Amino acid sequence: MTAGVLLSGCDTDQVSLATNAKANQPVPPKLIAAMAEKNMDLQSPILVRLFKQEAELEVWKQTRNGQFALLKTYPICRWSGDLGPKVREGDRQAPEGFYSINPGQMNPQSAYYLSFNTGYPNAFDKALGRTGSQLMVHGDCSSRGCYAMTDEQIAEIYSLGRESFFGGQKAFQLQAYPFKMTPVNMAKHRNNPNMAFWKMIKEGYDHFEVTRQEPKVDFCEKKYVFDAAKPADAKRDPVFDASAKCPAYVIPEDVASAVREKQAKDEAEYAKLVAKGTPVARMNTGIDGGMNKVFAAKIPEGSTGLSEGAEGTTLQMLAMAKAPGTIPGHVNPPKPNFDAVASAPAPREEPVVAAPATNTRVAAAAPSEKSGGFFSNLGRKMGLGTADTTATTTPAPQATASAAPAAQTSTTPATAASRLKAAVTRFVPGQDKSKDSVKDAAKDTPKPAVAAAKPAEPPKPDTRLAATRPALKPSVSDGAGDNAPMMAGAAPVVQSNSFDSRFSAVK
Repeated sequence: MTAGVLLSGCDTDQVSLATNAKANQPVPPKLIAAMAEKNMDLQSPILVRLFKQEAELEVWKQTRNGQFALLKTYPICRWSGDLGPKVREGDRQAPEGFYSINPGQMNPQSAYYLSFNTGYPNAFDKALGRTGSQLMVHGDCSSRGCYAMTDEQIAEIYSLGRESFFGGQKAFQLQAYPFKMTPVNMAKHRNNPNMAFWKMIKEGYDHFEVTRQEPKVDFCEKKYVFDAAKPADAKRDPVFDASAKCPAYVIPEDVASAVREKQAKDEAEYAKLVAKGTPVARMNTGIDGGMNKVFAAKIPEGSTGLSEGAEGTTLQMLAMAKAPGTIPGHVNPPKPNFDAVASAPAPREEPVVAAPATNTRVAAAAPSEKSGGFFSNLGRKMGLGTADTTATTTPAPQATASAAPAAQTSTTPATAASRLKAAVTRFVPGQDKSKDSVKDAAKDTPKPAVAAAKPAEPPKPDTRLAATRPALKPSVSDGAGDNAPMMAGAAPVVQSNSFDSRFSAVK
């Protein structure tokens, strides 16, 4: 009954703009001063953009000249799922696409401090049969298909939306992307199966970039259409239906030409990046979502997950910076799913086209049955393949645990099992990778010929199974009195007032 009352608050303007204290916190004076500097009014329209990979939420506001300008960027505390759109109820995916937020979607009585509903599924999502409900932007830094901020952040964002409605804006646009739609990001993700969808929503991204106006969004033939207008000889505006054939429409020439020019530059830059061998981004190896590096630095064994890590600095260095809001004790940072890592095939990356290096080595034949240690033997028993025949260029010392000394002409290639071990080591927070790589090199690297005089020792029984996966420390939400380490693959115990329990029935 209580949950029904809370959710019903998203359905009426009266409840959505209620007079409770949280929903009526004033816009901070510092933000009002920033508006004055940028020629903005307090109650002018806003527009919101979300980026998963960067873990950022941008609030844009209309200036007095009619164009939108960036007011403030908020680091996202937590988002869940993978890069890509939400497809079905319960897939834990945070939505991607263009959505409209009206006053009825603002929820001042949210169980997560304050929130607003993204409006997923929109007409495009419904035309494709996609399902899901109550996908929010909210506080509490806990996500199961949502974009979670800190309570202090959502209070500011909520107040900006409220003031825009008071100023006459009927709805503000929410644009949700996997990453900033730049040529370099498109090149990194060129092999992703979601690329066709991402190119489609990039069209709207480009419209906003060149006009700094909120793009008009329509749907037809199960696709997005941006800034459509009626033809010169038409007597009425075109009528769009997401599942029906597109009506006759045109895009204003000044907008269309500016978009074409931008896209031509982007495509030329994209082609250069691909030609010079920009590495393809790794696919999701079982990590659930991401977290901005500012928050990851504040959490013991924190990780940015699928979001970008710190560039030019480390999480330890960022730990001294002030966090933009209170991080709740039950926050659960992104962690690897070991079962998914174990079953994931090796990534198929395009070869890197680069200037030849003098120490480039080509993978040799399959390794001896007696080499490789426990992980290699396990990999062979599980049928995980024999050898990786991809050439590598100038590998870093720590990254080549199985490489032979420089004087040799070939190296023992990595087996699927050793790749599994490397992936697990990489994604476990707190691991000292440099020490592990030295130990792995000692175990997995074949001994030089001079050591052959020593008789081979008989194989010892495998007693290292318990050490293959280090135990994950339980988070605060696992219970204060439970000191036992979490078993790999086990689901954490969630508090009764957590996001998982409260929305598990509707995700």
